[in-house]
Order: sequence, then structure tokens, then C-alpha cells
Amino acid sequence: MTTVEQGASSRSAWLLMIVAASILTLTMGVRQSLGLFVVPIHDSAGLSIAQISFALAIGQLMWGVAQPLFGMYADRRGSVGVVQLGGLMLASGLVLAPFLPSQWGLLFALGILSAAGAGAGSFSILIGATSKLLPPERRPFAAGFINAGGSFGQFLFAPIAQAIIASAGWAAAMFTLAATSLLTLPLARSLRAPPAPVTAAGAPAADAGPALGAELRRAFADRSYWCLHLGFFTCGLHIAFLVTHLPGEIALCGLSANVSAAALALIGLFNIAGSLTAGALGQRYRMKYLLAGIYASRALMIALYLVSPRTPLTFYLFAAALGFTWLATVPPTAGLVGKLFGTRYLATLFGLTLLSHQIGGFFGAWLGGVTISRFGDYSWMWYLDMGFALIAAVANLPIREERVAPRLATA
Repeated sequence: MTTVEQGASSRSAWLLMIVAASILTLTMGVRQSLGLFVVPIHDSAGLSIAQISFALAIGQLMWGVAQPLFGMYADRRGSVGVVQLGGLMLASGLVLAPFLPSQWGLLFALGILSAAGAGAGSFSILIGATSKLLPPERRPFAAGFINAGGSFGQFLFAPIAQAIIASAGWAAAMFTLAATSLLTLPLARSLRAPPAPVTAAGAPAADAGPALGAELRRAFADRSYWCLHLGFFTCGLHIAFLVTHLPGEIALCGLSANVSAAALALIGLFNIAGSLTAGALGQRYRMKYLLAGIYASRALMIALYLVSPRTPLTFYLFAAALGFTWLATVPPTAGLVGKLFGTRYLATLFGLTLLSHQIGGFFGAWLGGVTISRFGDYSWMWYLDMGFALIAAVANLPIREERVAPRLATA
């Protein structure tokens, strides 16, 4: 490859990563701001915190279910249509939410429609689309760069959403987020892959490698793949609990909603650095050790928070420290899936780990609501978070990093 060709390839890679990161900025920024709506919906619609939390918990689960399903389609037909459909679904759910202020209405609008739409424009589809078009040595950094886009979305959207809620009400904030999410439609066109190679006869060349069913069986038989699932379950438990209930925890301490918005924004801001750092380190160090360190550090952070005074500074420091690890688990997890099984079905296989992430997310969002309703505070959830963090740290250590050799079919 000539110097000119290398320069053009590098520019194309950067453009691809920037577009994917921008899409994730929109979908994750909207989705991760929904915790700010719990109290306003509770005050205006008369629903309990537990009822609203359940709708958002279903949204956590649906976001996870959507990713391997949309990922299968994207692996076969491309990512453009998937992301554009997701943008329409996300916007539709947000628009409908103010008109359906009941438990079942919110369950449909936010728990199913918008959550599935956000999943169609999220990690597995975007990282899968870019990984297919990048050399192996650039994939961990690309995953970190794209992941940082989602963190920037949380940093950007949380204070904007809170400002609109305070000035114009939660319905106006929902409509604003819906309009913004439609920007994913034109951006998605840049994810179009180049034409597939053709044979001398002019027909598309057949894809190399095993079929999807065989690759799924191979993944499900691999212990390392299940260790990644356990770690990601824990990550989802942490993130969903915090993004849904951190505003409530702050309110219990008698602090204003502005502290909540600032804390969520700090999580997003510091995870930009954490995601880029994890992506860069994944190119130099074994990714399983990065994951073990991330999960162990979360247990330590929660322990320090529990013995600290409940002041705005405490929440800001806690948010910044936790934010550095917030979604820094994504680049090494996606990198390990690609390293073990290749990139042909990365959107599907990584999407399934994200499903485990969101099963954890369901329990994090739902149990947080149950805990506050039954005990009046979140103490038991903090202890549960610490326990699972330590389990996840240990579970990542036996992961094998070498590529798993595909087994040839026998007659």
C-alpha cells in the first residue's frame, strides 16, 4: 500500500469512527438521561417510583434483547437500515410517553419502543460495523473511541434535559430529545460498507468461515465467553441502578436536582477519558486484566462512598471516579469477543453479551425501586453492587485471550 493509500485509509477509518461515535452520542445521551424523568413523572402522573422504575427496568432489558436481534440482521444485510429504523423507534417512544402517563403506557413507550430503538443504534451494531472495516490492531482503540461518544452524550444531554424539565416540564424535554434522536438517520448512511468482492463470473463472493449457528454453538461452549457474560451482567446491574436511582439517592440527602444533573454529566465526561484509556490499553495489555481491575475498583469506590459525608462534593467525586470505569468495560469486552471469535458475527456475539448486561440492568433498575419503596433508602443495593463487583473481578481472570480455533465439521 502506498503512502497516499495509507493516508486515505486512515482518513476513512477516522471518519467511520467519528460517525459511529456521533450516533452513540445521540442514542446513549437520550437513554442515559431518563433517570432525570423519574421524579417529575412521579409528581405529575401520580405513579409510584417503583412503577416508573419497572418501566425503565423493562427498557434496560429490551435494549439488551434488541441488540443481538438487530445485530443478526446487521451482520447479514448491513447496519444502515438497522440504525435508521432504531432512530425512528427511539423518537416515536419519546414522543408517545407524555401522552401515555400510566404504568402500561410508559412500559410501552419507554420500556419497549424507545429502548429497542436505542438498542438498534448502540454498541454491538456500531462496533460490529466498524470492526469489519478496520485492521485488528485498530479495533480496541476504535471500540474505545466509539464508546467515548456514548459517554459524551450523557455529559451533553443530562444538563440540557434537566434544564428543559425545570423550565418547560418533562413533556417538553421528551419532545426535544425525540427531535434530536432523528439526527441518527442521516448519520447512519456513512456506515455503508463497501461492495462485497465478486467472483470472475460476476457473482458476490461467498463469505468465509462458519455459519452463524455453528459460531453460536462454539461460543456457547466456550467458558471464556460465559465469563464475559457474568462480568457484563454485573456492569449492567451497576449502571442501570445508578443512572435510574442516583438522582433519587441525591434527593434523599436533601440536595437539589441540579446536583443530580451535574453528577450524571460528570459520569459521562470522565467516562470519555476512561473509554479512550481502556481502548488504548487494550492494544498493549491483556484485556481480561483490565476488566478485572475495573470491576474491583468499583467495589472500592462504593465502599468509600458509603463512609463519606453526603455533600455535593462527595457526589461529584464519586461520579467522576465511577465515571472513569462506567462503560470502560465495553472496549475490552468487545475486543475479547472479536479476539476469540473474529468479526464476522461480532454484532451478534457481542450483542448477546450486551443482553446479559441488560438483564443485569433490569435487576439494577427494578430492585433499586423495590429497595427504596420497602426500606426507605438504597443501602442494600449498594452492598449488592459491591458483592457483584468482586465476583466479576474474579470471574474475568480465567478468560483465555488466544483466538479459539474453529472446529472443522466431521463427516
